Amino acid sequence: MRRYTRTLVAAALTTTVVAGTAGWASGHAQQAVTGAPVGAEAWRADGLPDPERTSPADIAAFFRGLSPARQQELLRAHPSVVGNLDGVPPKLRYEANARTLGPEYAGRQVLAVDPRGRGQIALVDGDLTTAEHVAVVVPGSDIDAGNVRPLTDMADALRRAVDSRTTGGRTADSRTTDRHTAGGRTAVIAWAGYTTPVGVGVDAATGELAEAGAERLTRLTDGLAAVGAPAPSLFCHSYGSVVCGLAAHDLKVKDLVVFGSPGMRAANVGELRTSARVWAAKDPSDWIDRIPNVRFAGLGHGADPTDPEFGARRVPADDAHGHDGYFAPGTQSLRTFAAIAQGDVR
Repeated sequence: MRRYTRTLVAAALTTTVVAGTAGWASGHAQQAVTGAPVGAEAWRADGLPDPERTSPADIAAFFRGLSPARQQELLRAHPSVVGNLDGVPPKLRYEANARTLGPEYAGRQVLAVDPRGRGQIALVDGDLTTAEHVAVVVPGSDIDAGNVRPLTDMADALRRAVDSRTTGGRTADSRTTDRHTAGGRTAVIAWAGYTTPVGVGVDAATGELAEAGAERLTRLTDGLAAVGAPAPSLFCHSYGSVVCGLAAHDLKVKDLVVFGSPGMRAANVGELRTSARVWAAKDPSDWIDRIPNVRFAGLGHGADPTDPEFGARRVPADDAHGHDGYFAPGTQSLRTFAAIAQGDVR
């Protein structure tokens, strides 16, 4: 009887979520963009490795076996594939993507770009080939190539916090600091590499988009490992934490940091099946705290990662404000994120 009652309560709470109360807003159903990069058909026709069937490690080995001249030939002939193929050397990907993008991205290190659907993009600050540490920021709802600013603001705030720690509290002058070497030891990736929900409605309450995103996130970390980059720390916001939770068991990462999370589709850290350290943050004013932590009939994302019983390490966030305030300058959460990114927290 008690179990039956809990099921009824869970159903009622989940219906409340989907109905749009408790701070949730309606959203439009999204079709996840998946599969091989644009231009893959012509790439395959040239007898080149299948982007979907070839692992990032094998892609990296393939490119290592090519002369610089041949690499450039492939870049010119197939820029949309070379620029989006995990395992290709990052600098070659930046050069390829510069050919397919407009002037608004001039000078930016674009690790991936997909024009399909609402558009996806991944931007890098720092040198992935020489960095001692890598941080990846994974966003939640409403982020895409046309609305990437909230994500890059988070990534830039993390970079500045890392810079401040590196310089002993003195913030580097953005007019004189090369953004590609900022922080020195740490590279930061702003990864809008999956189809996010629009608004916080049914898409955000289910796992379909997160499952597709998890596959892409896994290939990203496989690709970083294939080119010799350090295992990254992932910073997963809101629905992005669902993506990170579903991918956790396959990710080559050292830290999983979730904040403003509706759940990770796991009851506890053990169910994530990861060797990474798992961290969680939620500030007292975050509206996500009003969302029921349930899973019923495919809806909801389960346990609150900040619940002590979940088993994650708690990131202090009492001075953050709202759902998007975790990267605000001077907050405990941002300072802790920077320390985690630099491997300075045990």
